Amino acid sequence: MATYKKRGFKPKNKEEEQQFDEQESTTAEVFSTLDESASKSEEWVSKNQNYIFGFIGVIAAAVLLYLGYDQFFQQPKEASASNELFYPQQYFDQAVNAGVQQDSLYNLALNGAEGKYGFLDIIDNYSGTDAANLATYQAGTAYMNMQKYEEAIDYLEDFSADDDIIAPVAKGRIGDAFMQLDQASEALGYYEQAFKLSTNDYSTPVYLYKAGVAALELKQNDKALQYFQRIKDDFSSSTQAQNIDAFIGMAKSGK
Repeated sequence: MATYKKRGFKPKNKEEEQQFDEQESTTAEVFSTLDESASKSEEWVSKNQNYIFGFIGVIAAAVLLYLGYDQFFQQPKEASASNELFYPQQYFDQAVNAGVQQDSLYNLALNGAEGKYGFLDIIDNYSGTDAANLATYQAGTAYMNMQKYEEAIDYLEDFSADDDIIAPVAKGRIGDAFMQLDQASEALGYYEQAFKLSTNDYSTPVYLYKAGVAALELKQNDKALQYFQRIKDDFSSSTQAQNIDAFIGMAKSGK
């Protein structure tokens, strides 16, 4: 344990004098070592200060570039893309509600007209924006409604979302496209992805039902029974549950 010595301390005998001298020597050595370490650190910093300042400068420049990119490039790009999206969305909405000439309206939504961008132009010219991502989803849906299933799959697979409704619907629509192409195995995989993405009263029973139907077509009756039974147990008030006993019976009978 270190001892605190008052100012003007004088040893009473030779033994105390020897102890005092040893402590003074040890203290001197400690300060000498500290001075030496400090000198070496200062020397290293002095020799490498250009590298140190350069490294700090690179980090600062990267931060400034990111902030500048976001403020002066990405944000204006997002705003411009959102504005461009308004025009093709009008044609898309008209096509959804139209009884006739749907394909011509979907084509206008996809390709634009009168110097205005369509969904495909927005995807190409505003890559990386939220508007381009939404345009990708809408393009896939448009192709799906035009019965161009391969194109629908291409665009819907490029769409990304993490919400509880649109993300499952996008996966489910890919499943629908594969079913239309008579590829039930691929369809089943996407239906399963769709109902596993989130649990809700809207999309979950829909894709459980479609997965069950696809499983029946593939003679995977145990899997079909599992999906139909879950609809009955967990989503009894859904539209899909109304006739679910008949599908449970088909799954059990193997027909």
